[in-house]
Amino acid sequence: MTTYPVIAEVWRGDFLESVHHGSVVALGAEGRRVLAAGPVDEPMFPRSANKPLQSVGMLRAGLDLDGELLALASASHSGEGFHLDGVRRILAGAGLAEDALRCTAGLPIGAEAHPAHLAAGLGPTRITMNCSGKHAAMLATCVAAGWPVRDYLDPAHPLQLALRDALEELAGEKSSAVGVDGCGAPLFALTLAGLARAFATLATAPAGSHEERVVSAMNAHAEYVGGTGRDVTAFLRALPGAVAKDGAEGVYALGLPDGSAVALKIADGGSRPRAVVLTAALRHLGVDVDTDPLLSALTEAPVLGHGRPVGAIRPSAALGDTHTA
Repeated sequence: MTTYPVIAEVWRGDFLESVHHGSVVALGAEGRRVLAAGPVDEPMFPRSANKPLQSVGMLRAGLDLDGELLALASASHSGEGFHLDGVRRILAGAGLAEDALRCTAGLPIGAEAHPAHLAAGLGPTRITMNCSGKHAAMLATCVAAGWPVRDYLDPAHPLQLALRDALEELAGEKSSAVGVDGCGAPLFALTLAGLARAFATLATAPAGSHEERVVSAMNAHAEYVGGTGRDVTAFLRALPGAVAKDGAEGVYALGLPDGSAVALKIADGGSRPRAVVLTAALRHLGVDVDTDPLLSALTEAPVLGHGRPVGAIRPSAALGDTHTA
């Protein structure tokens, strides 16, 4: 049975209330592992952390997007108005309407967009689902390549075969399992080490390459990758030239332009310690996370009592720091 070390601790005052187990790998600029905790060579589902890799595959297949729309193709967006407008622009550019989307209907995930959507009396829709940018880009790729659009989610569709090829090439390994993601798209497994390698490859790609186009779009238009108040947006804004992407079930990956990278997964699938673990891993890569206000705000996550901070989620000693209350 796989054993996952404790990589994050939940402190309520001076009491250790809970722990999160998981895996994390940090690769130095030369590809050497400078941090490895847990089973980083076993297959896992990167979930939405695969999206930048899929965007590379779509560009290779003929997708013609740049700027904020290419960032949106790689996004798990918050469902804010500018996100939805962007999805519509991608579809319109391909001559398609919203009803072409085949992603699962969902509510906006943004802290402001979600209640506003409900207050307007609206329910789950496909365009407000956080993966609608990726799905719109998948449809646009099919139109550009001359592939059928109706069955674009079939794992045997030429689109999905092309995306799997791109993912495997970037990660330097074969995908060992195929699942169905929450949005309905095929989901290809990688190891955490492979995911980190892929993000390092993206971040160091030569100017003008498909990989560099994706990274530049995400870094320049970070608000399209996440949204208002999202930690993925903060990481991209704080680290010029970086590529970062969060994923469901406790996944995060980040690549830096010097070739270093991090990939992690929280074993229980929870999202609350992800940014804390990621900033701790960045310390191992020599990133000064304490002086940048965007990054320093993510080094701990508040634990609330009666609506105010009474403790914090912190990295465990397995990540190189011993924390006591």
